[in-house]
Amino acid sequence: MSPHFPRRALATAMHLLPLLLLTACAQAPAENLPTTSNASAMLAPIPAEPIAQPAPSFAEWRQALRDEALAAGIDAALFDRVFAAISPDPAVLKADSSQPEFTRPVWEYLDGAVSASRIGRGRVLLAQHNAVLQRIERQYGVEAQVLVAIWGLESNFGSNIGSHSVIRSLATLAFEGRRQGFWRSQLLAALQILQHGDIAGERMIGSWAGAMGQTQFMPTTYNQHAVDFDGDGKRDLWNSSSDALASAAHYLQASGWQRGQPWGFEVRLPAGFDYALADPEQRRSLAEWAELGVRPIAPTGAAASARANLLLPAGHRGPAFLLLDNFRSILKYNNSTSYALAIGLLADNLLRPTEVQGSWPRGERQLGRSERIELQELLAMNGFDPGPADGIIGANTRKAIRALQLQLNWPADGYPNEELLKQLRGR
Repeated sequence: MSPHFPRRALATAMHLLPLLLLTACAQAPAENLPTTSNASAMLAPIPAEPIAQPAPSFAEWRQALRDEALAAGIDAALFDRVFAAISPDPAVLKADSSQPEFTRPVWEYLDGAVSASRIGRGRVLLAQHNAVLQRIERQYGVEAQVLVAIWGLESNFGSNIGSHSVIRSLATLAFEGRRQGFWRSQLLAALQILQHGDIAGERMIGSWAGAMGQTQFMPTTYNQHAVDFDGDGKRDLWNSSSDALASAAHYLQASGWQRGQPWGFEVRLPAGFDYALADPEQRRSLAEWAELGVRPIAPTGAAASARANLLLPAGHRGPAFLLLDNFRSILKYNNSTSYALAIGLLADNLLRPTEVQGSWPRGERQLGRSERIELQELLAMNGFDPGPADGIIGANTRKAIRALQLQLNWPADGYPNEELLKQLRGR
């Protein structure tokens, strides 16, 4: 017995014990009942929840960051100079927390990304920078047109590198944004870049999320892969297109880029094709895809032994593409299928006109974010496992959709649309 347990309270508790046990049985399932036979343990007071500590002020947070930065080798004078006038940026927090209800369909995204004006400008720059691009290709094994395509999509060929202070943006996100640990690591990496002398603090500008320069590197990526290709002693992704393009090539090389291999190509599918094969995990050699009746629309130059997976970016009603290993390398640069597809198509068009032959289902309405969440919730309620109901149509959700489509005897392409949502609502 606890020396602090009053005898009168114990007597009262023992008198009420049968009633308490009956009450517990009425309100909780048997598996939730305590298994101990110690009466005093059952009646022990519930521990008080820990008192929530007030969040630190920005000044307190900055001091803690200063200690960490100095321990990591950042010069104290540099830290104090950079943070002298830094305060959280409300616009950055708003951008971080915003989740648009509607996103553009892939065909609308490609219309802008692979526009005639971008292709035209890219061809001019491909010719203007031919000498340096050939040097980069020889050193890193990444084709010139791929680098120019990345340059075009990331910053419109260097004309739009962002206007946010990278230090302020990252400090804001590390202080009160989502994934604070990630942003803190990016902020410390940005301080290392400043200490290295590649750029002055006031000139370190980028996107609201801290992506920097003409090829939009995050600070940790910058520290790992940025290179000084023009030989001026600085890795300057803001003002040196040579450094920016070579850094992108270095990153793709580290991501497994294979020189001479296409990223992928458009294909035609045979009648009665099993659309469930359009799955990233269904990787086959080009020879095996050919045996299944999958035919390239144009000559590819790819080896029959090269492995690829099939992509239906708009479901079975839209175009089909076989994607090789280089497509995966582009995804490591930006983990968006639409982005990687745009890079590939733009790169192809910089060399020669290459139009997508399949028809996009432009009349089909795309599901909004709340509808995608509802779709996931209804899939789970009906015994399928789409993963978290977050509105992101990832591998698990597509697998669940395919299972439902097979049950309905529909083409199992894993593509979410309004027709599928209506079917689930009616269940």
